[in-house]
Amino acid sequence: MRKISATDTLELSIPERIQLVEDIWDTIAAKADTIELSREEKKIIDQRLDAYHKNPDFGSPWTDVFKRIVSK
Repeated sequence: MRKISATDTLELSIPERIQLVEDIWDTIAAKADTIELSREEKKIIDQRLDAYHKNPDFGSPWTDVFKRIVSK
């Protein structure tokens, strides 16, 4: 297999680049269970989960967040 550089990818058409990104993502997703979180990342997730359990009504539903994002 020939190695390509990031510069090489710019020579591809946009649909080809999109396909390349999808192909790369599929290879990452297939091994997602091998990716380990750092202690700091685990700590952040635990803090956010604790905050949610303390006040599950705090925050915004995804539909509202999405509307704010696309309205900008």
